Amino acid sequence: MNFVKKIFDGKIDNDVHMQFQKYSRGEFRNKAEIHGKQSKGKFTINTSADFANDLVKDMAGKLGNEKTNVTGAIISTSDLNGRIKFKSKKQFQGVKNYAIDEEMSGNEILKLLEEFPKTFFALSFSTKDSILKIKPKAPKSGKPGKETEERKKPDFCKLTTTDRSLGSEFIFEKPDFKEAWISHTYFIEEIKIPDELKNERDFAIVREKSLRKGRIVRTAKIDGKEMREEREFEA
Repeated sequence: MNFVKKIFDGKIDNDVHMQFQKYSRGEFRNKAEIHGKQSKGKFTINTSADFANDLVKDMAGKLGNEKTNVTGAIISTSDLNGRIKFKSKKQFQGVKNYAIDEEMSGNEILKLLEEFPKTFFALSFSTKDSILKIKPKAPKSGKPGKETEERKKPDFCKLTTTDRSLGSEFIFEKPDFKEAWISHTYFIEEIKIPDELKNERDFAIVREKSLRKGRIVRTAKIDGKEMREEREFEA
């Protein structure tokens, strides 16, 4: 389940927390963008980079013990030598980009996701009923977005699937939609520092462990009908 659906379902977990670690207080527009189409039971979901790890996790869960060819990149500040097989490695300012082209099982991918939760998994692979393609690069650092008259289709991740449960969780207002445009605005109103970190001098640790409290506003245009919904959250 993707992190936005978890927030709206009230199922906050560590994956949701990881999404908001980088945010300070403020308003952040045009986040977690989605463009979806559905025709004859086939879903085509295009998203911004925000959903990459969630998509990889969902697809790996579908794959399970089965193996498939996995391509793309694993991008991390951690040293993954000996933990993964990679074709090549590039490094810039401490960030390592490991190029991947290997046979892997879904469970192997899930284990890596669990072991390295701060790592960005830009992986492309298929299951029996789904194809995931993610651009093999690091996403651009998030800045407050601007409203524009012309909507540009998000294109960092692309999921094609006939799995209704997977496809419809991105457009949960209307599972039988034909076309949908969705964007989110984050309002981070408070950063809650745990009591045990009140005297912590390492700002990086404080930032990672602190909770962001605020609202997420979801604006959607589904089959021509505009919708707006919001939820408070603490993650």
